[in-house]
Amino acid sequence: MDPVLFYGVPQGCSFGSIVALEWLGIPYRLSRIEMLQHPWPALYAHVNPLNLTPSFLTEDDRVINESGAILLHLAARDDHRLGYAQGTAAYDRLNQTLAYLNTDFFHAFAPLWTAYEMEADPPRQAMLRELGRKQVAAACRYLDGLLATRQWIDGGDKRTVADAYFAGIARWAEYHRVLDMQTYPHMDRHLQTLRRDPAVVFADAIERKLPASTTGGFAGHVSLEALRGRLPG
Repeated sequence: MDPVLFYGVPQGCSFGSIVALEWLGIPYRLSRIEMLQHPWPALYAHVNPLNLTPSFLTEDDRVINESGAILLHLAARDDHRLGYAQGTAAYDRLNQTLAYLNTDFFHAFAPLWTAYEMEADPPRQAMLRELGRKQVAAACRYLDGLLATRQWIDGGDKRTVADAYFAGIARWAEYHRVLDMQTYPHMDRHLQTLRRDPAVVFADAIERKLPASTTGGFAGHVSLEALRGRLPG
């Protein structure tokens, strides 16, 4: 049976997993989770007891949670088309890059998301936004330095799951309107290149519920209820 990615909207970090699946080209389905609607469907706790996205249901009905784990799973498929063989220097370099994006870069935005989601409290929101701006700026300076001498974010000679994940997280800087990305020309150049990629265009359209043309193996959406028989008990 087709694997299924459970993705969250709006602006979910699961965006990168959609891009990676499109690049990989394997048949897959999507199941949409509206993260701002509470409570979440009770059935989703069978997928992820923490009620977080993304989650990935494999062809043999195993559940993989956490972006890093899902992306490394995808990187190992199709003769490492989006990654490298474990034990190689290239694998270690990719793993290091993905770990940075999934920890330091991701968490730099935490104050901004807290301010975004909290009830109106202008002084506290302003404080959180300034803290977030400083943290994101520091992370962007680091990534801009890396990309000054790299075509792909992990420093290899091909796109990988790290570039897919970067496409989903880096867009948050503009979404929260805290930075002028032109201040980081190398990072901005890479982000703009990725935005023109058909897989990234597709993932953006999927999130927005706009007409979307797959260049991969997308086989349609599926509801949680329709997946009940494949989920852990």
